[in-house]
Amino acid sequence: MYLRGSKWSMSKRRKPLNWFRIGFLGLLVASGFYFNQVIGPQIPLIGVPTPTATRDPESFIAEADELFRQGKLSQAIEAYKQVVRARPKDSASYIAMARAQVWAGQYKEAQTSAEDAILLNPSNSTAHAVRGWALDFQRDYLASEASIKRALELDPNNALAHAYYAELLTDQAQSGTGPLDAIQKASEESRTALALDPTLLEAHRARGYVYSATQNYELAIAEYQAAIAIHKNIEDLHLNLGLNYQALQIPDKAVEAFTIANTLNPVDPLPNFYISRINASVGEFPKALQYAEQAVNAAPADANYHGNLGVMLYRNLEYEEAIKELGFVVKGGTTDKGVTVAPLELTTSPRIAEYYFIYGLTLTKFTPPRCGEALPIAQQILDKLRNDETFVFNANEIIRLCTQAAEPVATSAPAEPTVSPTP
Repeated sequence: MYLRGSKWSMSKRRKPLNWFRIGFLGLLVASGFYFNQVIGPQIPLIGVPTPTATRDPESFIAEADELFRQGKLSQAIEAYKQVVRARPKDSASYIAMARAQVWAGQYKEAQTSAEDAILLNPSNSTAHAVRGWALDFQRDYLASEASIKRALELDPNNALAHAYYAELLTDQAQSGTGPLDAIQKASEESRTALALDPTLLEAHRARGYVYSATQNYELAIAEYQAAIAIHKNIEDLHLNLGLNYQALQIPDKAVEAFTIANTLNPVDPLPNFYISRINASVGEFPKALQYAEQAVNAAPADANYHGNLGVMLYRNLEYEEAIKELGFVVKGGTTDKGVTVAPLELTTSPRIAEYYFIYGLTLTKFTPPRCGEALPIAQQILDKLRNDETFVFNANEIIRLCTQAAEPVATSAPAEPTVSPTP
């Protein structure tokens, strides 16, 4: 018995195979497999972000090192930050960034970077050394010494730590806070650094720093030139070279060094400030004024640069503007552009004292002299700087000019009026 109309009747004749149809179906199956395994994974999903290639950290390191070599310190620091982000557990990356930050004058940031390196590797001698260097620039001499000594405990042959210790001891000697033989120890440390690594940039800088502090300016120049031969694109080296030429009264060489420093870091007011002072020392007062203005433009909140500008205005007989600029030193105030300037207290600093007595002298140049403001300045100088002949002389000159202005002027009898003939 079977089902009527059933397709499965065994008595029905079988049709022949269609090989073309079988081949076509096989091709479809193969195509589907290829699409699923090869094409499909390459198609981005809707709403899912496309993954980006990860940059090799080594390329960041190479870029940062090259920028540092070119003297582009701010850009190098940014590149080192990329290295740190790519290698957050690598203490060497933090140390490299800290060294660049010190050279760039970012001392607090350098301290933080070095401390991050120490957290990752407390036994890293160089991390402790760089931290000490950054603290030295912040005048935290006790903490700096502790950090550098720790570096030398971890590695007595760390040339970098010896170089930094030489600079610290020099600063302690100059500030009167170090041991009695601080400058001798500084000289020994700088020699040790050079003996350990004659090619080390910081070793030559440290040796030059010690020579400069001991007024061996020609030897200091040789060391700074050696440092520049190792790395010619660091502003600090050219600044120090210029200062030593200035000390030797070689103005053209000093200006050349400061000009290079300014090229390397145009936003730093120091090169223009130093060039201004040199031009004034040789009587080039208009040039001195020009560079003094550029220094103020670079650091409008710094009273020191306003004071220098005031001195140059005084030398150019522009008394009213000189009073305005020197007033920022003595009283502080706000510039025309809304920048607040804090005053500088009168101390034994020769430069600040100069600003004060020039301010007092300028006040006497008006008609009538502004002695109500000038005489208190003179008295401050006599009270605080009574042992300095130069400043005492200028204070007494202010008093003399004001006394002279207060004396009654002798008048003669009026002459008979001359009558013009009538035309």
